[in-house]
Amino acid sequence: MKETWRWFGPQDPITLQDIKQAGATGIVTALHHIYRGEAWPLDEVLKRKAEIEAAGLEWSVVESIPVHNSIKLQSAERQKYIAAWKDSLHAIAKAGIKIVCYNFMPVVDWTRTDLRWQLPSTAYALRFDMTDLAAYDLFILQRKNAEKDYSNGLVKSAQSRLNQMSGDRRDDLERTIIAGLPGAEASYDRKAFRKMLEEYKGMCADDLRLALAAFLQEVVPVAQELDVRLAIHPDDPPWPLFGLPRVVSTSADARKILAASDAQANGLTFCVGSYGARADNDLLAMVREFGPRIHFAHLRQVMREADGSFYEAEHLRGSSDMAGVIRCLLEEETRRRSTNQPDHEIPMRPDHGHLLSADVNKNVNPGYSYLGRLKGLAELRGLIHGLQHS
Repeated sequence: MKETWRWFGPQDPITLQDIKQAGATGIVTALHHIYRGEAWPLDEVLKRKAEIEAAGLEWSVVESIPVHNSIKLQSAERQKYIAAWKDSLHAIAKAGIKIVCYNFMPVVDWTRTDLRWQLPSTAYALRFDMTDLAAYDLFILQRKNAEKDYSNGLVKSAQSRLNQMSGDRRDDLERTIIAGLPGAEASYDRKAFRKMLEEYKGMCADDLRLALAAFLQEVVPVAQELDVRLAIHPDDPPWPLFGLPRVVSTSADARKILAASDAQANGLTFCVGSYGARADNDLLAMVREFGPRIHFAHLRQVMREADGSFYEAEHLRGSSDMAGVIRCLLEEETRRRSTNQPDHEIPMRPDHGHLLSADVNKNVNPGYSYLGRLKGLAELRGLIHGLQHS
């Protein structure tokens, strides 16, 4: 597997030199200053690529080209933004980059409720707490009819949790949920967030699924022609939030996405943490079924809790069988080599590392500190080498 590292561009406190010292050879990044749906200019793509290559690294995966809300809403202006997405694909292909990771989550991207949740080890992890999410949705955001989305018991627990929160904690919770986490495509204040939710009012999962299928029918033929592979990232967390549907959460969802266009260019990012947040996802069976269409892997772990809450666990210690997933991915690589497939090596990256003591007082992006991911990459590297040797 190809070892890669998420880098947020020149403003990232983690430098390309740091990444090279970690042993990764590939960079996963985007033009983060162009995120409103505009086409990526070729000169900007080449500039970023040259910067990466000057450090002795390779731009392996684009993560990601934002998918404008008009595409998900199927509104009149969507064709303008689909055309821009296609233009970005052309620029990426001309630069020689072959894989694009993207997501189709409406309004909110990946979502957490606590960015510094202390573990028994005293390190800090990212956490999604279902009760905190409900407390925000019901009593701070005060979304209309939100109580219909929660059990009576959870509503009561959320009210109790809110009563225990200080004003600072309430403000911090809101910022964490809607102000945008690293790599997210949008950031909101409460008024803008409510307005965006209103635009999606009445949308069901079938509506969003149709919008995704229509998008794929437009962009996959372009990617196929350009020899670029699209790898959709699963929802994080993989269930509806704020009354919004999510349609990249289960094996059934993945099956429908791949069936929407059977071209090799239409593929998946296999995120162990995102799919693994649901106990009903059989990750090993998914890798075996979808292996030929897995173009990229996020190797991170979560520890699931009974109420749907979870926190980012150590890369090899969580609710999912990381060793089993990697074994299946290595078997897929072997299959590809046996058929002389040029893209037999699956790029992977460690993700959402713990915040360790030496990084606590440094300027770091939540979930993307240096030492936590360095530890995760080393653990994954050792596991991969051990499996290959055996």
